[in-house]
Amino acid sequence: MDIWLYWVIAALVLFIIELFTAGFAVICLAIGAGGGAIAAAAEASFEMQLLVFAIVSMVALIGVRPILKRTLYKKAEVATNANAIIGKRGVVCADIDAEGESGRVMIEGVDWRAVSATGEPIAKGTKVEVTAIDSIVLTVKTL
Repeated sequence: MDIWLYWVIAALVLFIIELFTAGFAVICLAIGAGGGAIAAAAEASFEMQLLVFAIVSMVALIGVRPILKRTLYKKAEVATNANAIIGKRGVVCADIDAEGESGRVMIEGVDWRAVSATGEPIAKGTKVEVTAIDSIVLTVKTL
């Protein structure tokens, strides 16, 4: 069997290992093994194949890995605690007056004090969406 096939097998094994790890370091070695396979197919000496493997792996670590991490590991912000209620929908269970003095909404089975986002009164039974929260007071708009 030709030596370039060993490099290809090594690249495939490294790629499979990358599937079970996180961090994109092993994939860079797989790319380097691909470079070694190309060097072997071009009938370079074994020392040259190792040098190509090392250089291509380093270039992949420096160039490809940051791009992969930036593209595939986008951190989504998850709203937690009280901010998680923003965007939820509910029903007005006590009229919301124009002055913001009284008004209640039921969101996911929890009764909250609420004010209108537009400053207009909202009648009981109206479906609303939460636009903001200030302490324990929700700001809502009609749907």
